[in-house]
Amino acid sequence: MKAVVYEEYAPDDNYKKILKVKEIDDPKPKPNEVVFKVKAAALNYNDIWGMRGQPVAVPLPHVSGSDAAGDVIAVGEEVTNIKVGDRVASHSNMSCRVCKACTDGREFDCTKRTIWGFQTGPTWGAFSEITHLPEVNVVKIPDGVSYDDAAAASMTLLTSWHMLVGRAKIKPGQTVLIMGGGSGVGSFGIQIAKLYGCTVIATASGDKLDKCLQLGADFAVDHRKEDWSKEVFKISKEIAKSTGGVPGIDVSFDHIGQTHWNQQLTLLKYGATLVSCGATTGYDAKTDLRHIFFKGTNILGSTQGTRAELEDGFYWMGKGKIKAVVDSVYSFENAAEAHTKMLTGKGLFGKILMKPEA
Repeated sequence: MKAVVYEEYAPDDNYKKILKVKEIDDPKPKPNEVVFKVKAAALNYNDIWGMRGQPVAVPLPHVSGSDAAGDVIAVGEEVTNIKVGDRVASHSNMSCRVCKACTDGREFDCTKRTIWGFQTGPTWGAFSEITHLPEVNVVKIPDGVSYDDAAAASMTLLTSWHMLVGRAKIKPGQTVLIMGGGSGVGSFGIQIAKLYGCTVIATASGDKLDKCLQLGADFAVDHRKEDWSKEVFKISKEIAKSTGGVPGIDVSFDHIGQTHWNQQLTLLKYGATLVSCGATTGYDAKTDLRHIFFKGTNILGSTQGTRAELEDGFYWMGKGKIKAVVDSVYSFENAAEAHTKMLTGKGLFGKILMKPEA
């Protein structure tokens, strides 16, 4: 089968130099594994980290990709709930399943946890014609959900669901700030918060604001403007007037990090929550601690989520209440172009997909 393979790192982000479509061996299922033909796979920022070799030196040669959807073509003899012909998507959080964290329902806190397609290998990821996963790391795709939508959702829907529902425990009537609403996690964050009856203020670059509103955001603000946080607070004051509440944000959904971190803290109400799953602009964020201890702020870290949470998100996709946003689709041969688009973010709204044949 063919796959997108790299055998060296590209710390200078020269993806064209390292990404090659190569023939590798077809996988054969281990007793607990499912083998499926990939119909669509989605890009994530961890694919870029992998090619840089930082912060994790991933195994080489490497096949990247943590999101995949397709048709099951073989199963191991210990597989009980998945059969040949099933439509499945990946759950990329791989954990031991037997430690205290895993058996307590916190598989995302497993100390042996790895992210499939990022830390696994060599040559084991989504960007291949055929791939394989343990049965516990695939979920069935509901009727009415396409392969493209399932691939676009598998990691980002899970991440967003865990952030808002699992960690922040959002409630109806709250004001939720979705940072980077034009991203994969942001686009799902908007929809999940609306599903739970929240008022949503989304941020994005100016050219993406209308699309955030179309997804369901009640307000949209250009976070590239210097005074973006003042605009958000002004909106929160108007919300407070209409509800009889207090100005400010109840939950801030962050994956931007360094450049917008402290401004988010200033926007939070007393006792409010900031939940973070990443830091695409950098990790070295300035924090005014007064906004934490004096206001009783909750700072929550969040990464991935449980298989059950992914199934919850897929359930609502099957009901038409949440939809994936696909920005563009590339062939394996155009992998370098696809990753460059994700890196720059220019004109990007939603997820980028790759297919063996686009």
